[in-house]
Amino acid sequence: MSHFTHFCEGETVDLGAHTFTADEIISFARRYDPQPFHVDAEAAKNSFLGGLCASGWHTSAIWMRLMTAHAASVSPPIGGLLTGLSPGFDKLRWLKPVFAGDTIRYTTTCTGKRKLNSRPGWGIVHSDNEGRNQHDAPVFSFKATVLLPISQETVSA
Repeated sequence: MSHFTHFCEGETVDLGAHTFTADEIISFARRYDPQPFHVDAEAAKNSFLGGLCASGWHTSAIWMRLMTAHAASVSPPIGGLLTGLSPGFDKLRWLKPVFAGDTIRYTTTCTGKRKLNSRPGWGIVHSDNEGRNQHDAPVFSFKATVLLPISQETVSA
């Protein structure tokens, strides 16, 4: 699991990229966001979006999958935690549609961190998170807060 010490203010981490396929977009949307422009390519052509596009929740879920894969590559889970504990996020934005065939590259940038006085051994990390398409246009963003142990010993204690 990532620890507080793994994060450096101002550092951007490339979480990787994902190409959204039509089948994947439709499958996700049928289960979680069954709007016509997410589940029906023909209906999507006639919508205000002009083509089949991924649900914003789908673009968000892919960010989480890539973030957990990154966290696992840094350190194994400790005490059931992989990415830390999140009290929430702010300013979630879906800035442009993600169409079938688009490849989105996701990043996270540490914007600040501090040790918690109220919970010794733990810290809070703030980050700006983003997804950009193959044209380098931002399509997704949000601000995150995560609680992390200062070290492995914090979780093991």
